[in-house]
Amino acid sequence: MKKTIAMLLALVMMLSLASIASAEGKTIVYWSMWESTEPQGIVIQKAVDAYVAETGNKVDLQFKGRTGIREGLQPALDAGTVIDLFDEDIDRVNTLWGSYILDLEEMVKASDYEATAIAGLMGACREVGGGVLKSIPYQPNVFNYFYNQAIFDEAGITEVPQTWEAFLDACEKVKAAGYIPVTSDDAYILSTLGYHMARYLGSAGVTKVVKEGLWAEEPAVLKSAQALEDMATKGYFSPTIGSSVWPTNQNGEMALGLAGMYLNGSWLPNEVKAMTGPDFVWGCFSYPAVEGGTVGVEGANYGAQVFAINNKSEVAQEAFDLIVKLTKGEHDQMLSVESVGIPADTTNTEWPAALAGVKPVMDSLSVRFPWAAGIEDNADMTPIIKQELQKLCAGEITAQQFVDNLEAKSASN
Repeated sequence: MKKTIAMLLALVMMLSLASIASAEGKTIVYWSMWESTEPQGIVIQKAVDAYVAETGNKVDLQFKGRTGIREGLQPALDAGTVIDLFDEDIDRVNTLWGSYILDLEEMVKASDYEATAIAGLMGACREVGGGVLKSIPYQPNVFNYFYNQAIFDEAGITEVPQTWEAFLDACEKVKAAGYIPVTSDDAYILSTLGYHMARYLGSAGVTKVVKEGLWAEEPAVLKSAQALEDMATKGYFSPTIGSSVWPTNQNGEMALGLAGMYLNGSWLPNEVKAMTGPDFVWGCFSYPAVEGGTVGVEGANYGAQVFAINNKSEVAQEAFDLIVKLTKGEHDQMLSVESVGIPADTTNTEWPAALAGVKPVMDSLSVRFPWAAGIEDNADMTPIIKQELQKLCAGEITAQQFVDNLEAKSASN
């Protein structure tokens, strides 16, 4: 009898413990690329709080920042640290960490997630995921020429340039109006060369040149370098372009209204809004088409940050539900407003005013380049290419010297 009572008491205790566990819900461990004080971090925290209140689940939200994610995520995953959900750039997540992340096709289909998602970005996620959807995009971005509309108006530029000839004409008009036509910093200057080469070769061709050291063998390299040499000779680049360290010219020449154009990302208006003020009007256009090119203004680097779920997660469905909370409806719109970013939910049709000029450009893109159109795809050569490109754009070396220097240094690496 005593044994039976003891067993019954044990059973009641187990049921009680199970009930408590159920009431407490499940815990999702989420590593974020943002800092808690950034607009993105603040909105994510609000979305997480709303999810917790609605579901009873817990979220262990850890703001790691860019460095923390890029340097700490893979070692943590390799060590078996419990991380259910994380976010970072689309290419980094799917290429560097692709073997750690879960196939999301079934959960996306079951929730009809794609009904209000940006089709091109979902397609981009599948493309970089090897044909399988392993990540969900949010805070979309595009990398193209951003310009000061007031300077264009003063210079008499009524249409954005679509061809290289029209671009040079715009540069001349901006210069004549007393402004710097094109500025850049060391963080982004490589994209100028990458985009120009990709107009001839496509981004895959750029990657081939960089990885195989085909600087002298590929004619598009010299043609691209000659175009940039021509700009330097005509005084179209910032006089400090050979030495400017980010964000010097971004925050100085561009934000303060001294320069007309800057090849940069759609995050630029947000980064400099404290300096430009609310009356600064941004414009955007796609990197111009070149004569004899194979990819025109329809090609650019566009993408997003993405969410991914660890393929070892025991709360995958709950993590996906949290992704939906973060990327749909109220919190997607909130993120767009607070970070001056592009909405990921197609029902959020109101874009921030600063990005009004970006929408038609984004809508026109159909060929996706990786970051910098592939020019940074050989890490050993990246600092060397940057150094030589800064010299070229500063007018310190010729196009032929640029090619010869890269050929020689590539052979020695």
